[in-house]
Amino acid sequence: MTAALVAAGLGLVPSTASATEGPGKPVAQGPAKSGSAAKASGETFHSPADRTVRTTLPGAGNKAAGDHPGLAAEITGESYSAHRLELITKITGPDVTLDVVVDWGDGKTEKTTAKGTGEVYHSHTYAEVGEYVVKVTVTDVANGIQAANQITFATAGAKFTPHAPTRLLDTRDGTGAKAGKVAGRGTTRVRVAGNSGIPAGAKAVVLNVTVTNTTADGHVTAYAGGGSRPDTSNLNYTAGQSVPNLVIVPVGEDGYVELFNGGWSPVDLVADVTGYFTRSAAGGYTAMTPARFVDTREGLGTAKGRLSGRGTFTTQIDGLKNVPKGITAVALNVTVTNPVEAGHLSVFPGGGQTPTASNLNFTAGQTVANSVIVPVSADGRISVFNGAWAGTDVVVDVVGYYSKDSKAAYRAVDPWRAIDTRDTVAWPERLPARGYFSQWFAPEPEGVEAFTFNTTVTNTTDSGFLSVAPSPLPWEENTDPNAPKPPRPGSSTLNWTKGATVPNLVQTGVGEYGIINFWNQGWKDADLIVDVFGVYETN
Repeated sequence: MTAALVAAGLGLVPSTASATEGPGKPVAQGPAKSGSAAKASGETFHSPADRTVRTTLPGAGNKAAGDHPGLAAEITGESYSAHRLELITKITGPDVTLDVVVDWGDGKTEKTTAKGTGEVYHSHTYAEVGEYVVKVTVTDVANGIQAANQITFATAGAKFTPHAPTRLLDTRDGTGAKAGKVAGRGTTRVRVAGNSGIPAGAKAVVLNVTVTNTTADGHVTAYAGGGSRPDTSNLNYTAGQSVPNLVIVPVGEDGYVELFNGGWSPVDLVADVTGYFTRSAAGGYTAMTPARFVDTREGLGTAKGRLSGRGTFTTQIDGLKNVPKGITAVALNVTVTNPVEAGHLSVFPGGGQTPTASNLNFTAGQTVANSVIVPVSADGRISVFNGAWAGTDVVVDVVGYYSKDSKAAYRAVDPWRAIDTRDTVAWPERLPARGYFSQWFAPEPEGVEAFTFNTTVTNTTDSGFLSVAPSPLPWEENTDPNAPKPPRPGSSTLNWTKGATVPNLVQTGVGEYGIINFWNQGWKDADLIVDVFGVYETN
């Protein structure tokens, strides 16, 4: 089977040893093993009772706040979603009726009553991300005393601002760091906040990270500067490979992102920024069923035929195939197939200047895909440049978009490994040929727009491709062996050849039921690794 046959979700020609044609048998179904990815370690905001400010009500006569028998309010706020605050007010006071007013800081208030000492619970969903002063006022009318306390609450969610593709790090020439390879098991730091116009308040950044000049196998992990390195990976490489992968990574309080070389031999690392997330009104995210916008093999979206060496095409994105006008950036899966020689692709705003940054690298004859998040031009177009000196076919699928009208904000979670079929204790079966895994990531999908995963396929014995899509069936039907099986997706997330280890970032919606299917579209079993990095939420 040639690499061209598996490019970008085309149907496969079965071999004599292939599995039976059909929708595939679901295996290893169940809730995600670490629980819902929408529930990660939340942020806590607290103001103790001794910060309570007490005042005497007008007309309280000779009553004084200092003479009152101990009216106080302790406030604790917890945030486990992008826009929402759960508030606990612990009141200490006399056994009388108390009026409680919560001012959420966004122009909205909430009123209730309490009786003496106890706890009062409130929750609130903010229409926009940001920082808000939340004030709780407890009034004891009978004794003429009022007590108030407050916290400053910052939403866990952040919204996206596109950035012209710009190189922040290149260890080959000393861009952003001292020139020289990153040592085996070593780390290099990438300055993000305050660099290249990225504001100091950036919470997360979109980077295209490339490893090159490799001499042994290994992996790269991206994480917040000054933080603990997680037990997950963002890209895997083998000796002699140049491998790019898109990452969305939190920015540390020091303004840096760290890149760890998990191999035992030195490598060069390159990092290009295409956008960042802040707690300010900007672009929210809307997930889409993947839609094909460009296929040079068919003449879809551009001229038919390979994109020539050092050539560029420009294609319209907004206003087509359910993408509205006025978007600011687009999330893509870009695939190269049938390249005549080695090279790279750069994706950038339509008609703009070709950047030095690259989005994916390829070798002669290789079929390779990479996720891309890129700004669109003012008229809603993107351009694609072929950095090779000979032609290649290019396929572009749109998986989502960012716009000011989109409500979902991004919330980074503590990275965790949801699937690893190499662990035969937890996963008794590999990802089956022509079959799928079905995993329940959002038991309460309302308000969850999409998840951000890093998917990796390894230990491959034939060519194939991976598709990731929300399940159109509820869980009961998914687990019923006699129920109809979900339709096989027609798009691809990543492509592999025999013996390859291939990573790719995935941003996928959760559908109506919060269940996501991972399809092996090849004719041989393979190992699958899925790491969870974040979630887009409207609540």
